[in-house]
Amino acid sequence: MAYGTPTTPDDVEAYYTRIRHGRAPSPEQLADLQRRYNAIGGTSPLRERSADQVAGIAAALEVRRPGGFDVRFGTKYEPPLLETIAESFRADGIRVVVGLVLAPHSSSMSTDQYMSRAKGALGDDTEFIEIGAWWEFPGFLEIIAARVNDALATVPLTRRATTEVIFSAHSLPEKILATGDNYPEQLRESAKRAAALAGVERWDVAWQSAGRTPDPWLGPDILQVLRDKRALGVTDVVSCPIGFVSDHLEVLFDIDIEAQGVAHDLGLNLIRTASLNDDAAFTALLANVVVERVS
Repeated sequence: MAYGTPTTPDDVEAYYTRIRHGRAPSPEQLADLQRRYNAIGGTSPLRERSADQVAGIAAALEVRRPGGFDVRFGTKYEPPLLETIAESFRADGIRVVVGLVLAPHSSSMSTDQYMSRAKGALGDDTEFIEIGAWWEFPGFLEIIAARVNDALATVPLTRRATTEVIFSAHSLPEKILATGDNYPEQLRESAKRAAALAGVERWDVAWQSAGRTPDPWLGPDILQVLRDKRALGVTDVVSCPIGFVSDHLEVLFDIDIEAQGVAHDLGLNLIRTASLNDDAAFTALLANVVVERVS
C-alpha cells in the first residue's frame, strides 16, 4: 500500500478533495498544489515508481516461494484504492492477507490508518497480517548508508569537515505526541544507526512536507535547519529523505526544488541521496520482510 498520486493534472482537484476528507480545496490551495506538480513536470512519477516496486517485490517473492503469493497494490487516496483491492482478495476467496505499507516508519496517523482501512474492508472472515515499521529489518539501513556515502563522495575532501548529513521524513501534526506515538523516535534512531553505518559523525534530523493546516506540525522544518546549519558554518549538506522510498512530490519538489532553492540562496551546497525506487536489493529486502512475517 502507498499514499497515491494524481494520474493526470486533471485529477489533482479530486485527489486533493479526498485528502481533505471530502472537503474541496479553495482555489488558492488548488493552485498551489498544481504549481508544485507543474514544477516537476505536471504529475508525480510515484504511480510508476510504486508499480515498479510492487513488481519487484512480487518477483522476489516468486523466487522465494513459487506460487505462494498473490501481490496486489492499493493506495490511500487515488484509484486503485486499498479498500477496493482488499475487497478483491475477499471476493477471490483469499483468506490470509498480508498488509505492507511502502514506508519504513510507522505512525498512528499514517501507516496505522492504512491497516485499519484494509482490515475493515477485508472483514472478520479474513486473517489480516499487519507489517508495521520495517526500518529495523536487516539490510535497509545498510542500503541507506551506502547512498549517503555515494552522495558524500561528491563533496571535495577539503570541505568534508564542514559537511553534514540531514535525515528527513514527512512531518505529522504534533497532536500525535499526546497519544504516545513514537514516530519521531523512530526517525531519530534510524538516522543514528544509518549515520553510524556510513561512518558519519556530523548528522541531524529534520521534518519536511508539513501539511498546510492551522495545526502545529512536527519540527524543525528542513528549510529552517538549512538556515541554522549555514549560520553555524556548514558548507555542504547531504539530504537523505530516509522516510521516503521513491521519487515523488515530497522529494522532487520539497527537496530538489524548494530546499535546493533555499540552499542556493544561502551559498550552501546541497546533495540529495538517490531514491530507492525499484532497486533490486530494496525490493528483495521487502520480500524478505513479508516472508519472515508469515513464517
